[in-house]
Amino acid sequence: MTPKQKAEELILKFREVPIEDSLLWYVGYEISKEFALIAVNEIIRNMPKGFYSGIRPNYKGTDLEYWQEVKQEIELL
Repeated sequence: MTPKQKAEELILKFREVPIEDSLLWYVGYEISKEFALIAVNEIIRNMPKGFYSGIRPNYKGTDLEYWQEVKQEIELL
């Protein structure tokens, strides 16, 4: 999954927030972007530098670089 695709996926996931008894609360696009940025910032903050898991065969950089690009894509959307 490209960084842009991951950014779009995260934003869409944060559009629906589950509430008690399986109800969904829909949040605005800008708020869901902020939620996605918070999540990605936490991933980046806790990622060892130079770590490469090899999970994304089409992405040649480190996991840290990938998540930094995801963050940039979220900011651009």
